[in-house]
Amino acid sequence: MSTPFPSASVATATERSAPQSARAPARARPAAPRVPLMAQPRVQRVVYPVLVGLVLIALWQGVVTAMELPAYLVPSPLLMLKTLFTDWAALGASLWVTVKITVLAFVVATVAGVLISFVFVQSKRIETALFPYAVLLQVTPIVAVAPLIIIWVKDPTASMVICAALVALFPIISNTTLGLRSVEPDLQSYFMLNRATRLQTLLRLRIPSALPYFFGGLRISSGLALIGAVVAEFVAGTGGQGAGLAYQILQAGFQLNIPRMFAALLLISLTGVALFVLMAWLTRVALGSWHASETSHD
Repeated sequence: MSTPFPSASVATATERSAPQSARAPARARPAAPRVPLMAQPRVQRVVYPVLVGLVLIALWQGVVTAMELPAYLVPSPLLMLKTLFTDWAALGASLWVTVKITVLAFVVATVAGVLISFVFVQSKRIETALFPYAVLLQVTPIVAVAPLIIIWVKDPTASMVICAALVALFPIISNTTLGLRSVEPDLQSYFMLNRATRLQTLLRLRIPSALPYFFGGLRISSGLALIGAVVAEFVAGTGGQGAGLAYQILQAGFQLNIPRMFAALLLISLTGVALFVLMAWLTRVALGSWHASETSHD
């Protein structure tokens, strides 16, 4: 004999057999604990260096004031900042010249270094034959080579760009070549098994593997490009409207205007920090979503 309401009995049995958690109303998940502002790594990376810098500047100001050191020996930070504002017309124009030479040299070094690395990775024999010359270029003092380049290249700006690019070239070649070679053997065997061409292997395997090394080279090369630009300006000794910060330092030294010299050195240092921060930001943008060097929070 069939039951009059089979569907109701089945539903009742189903409700009885259902777990208690399924019948209970869903509970809202507790909110994640809020991390204090000073405990956040991003804030610490900014606040801690700034605090150390403020302490050093305060000690510097205190020592100069307590010992009554003359400005032509060691200017105080307040006098240096005052000179930076009063002489900004000349220092700002020179800063633009130095930054222009640095950026142009950095771009030239990056393009040339990447192209050379692509050639090196195509054949181990080519890398073995030519890599020692890249090392030779790195260990040769730019101060000894810069006068020859300035004589051979008539345009002062182009000659200084070449000198700075030579200084910044080797880290790009070395890091990019190492990255292109640092490919997982299993992935390389997989590409060979599928008969991938050299171009396909380069674009789809070697370049993604080399990106962390490449951006590491950029961070080193950006600072070296600035150093090369300043050294080239020292050797060239150009004055007038095309003078960079190196010329301002030389002129201030001849005139014993030490506060102005320190102000020019401060601008060079801040430019180097800005370049490094910019390269670190580019690295985070390019690798932040997939590479362990940027995703780790330790």
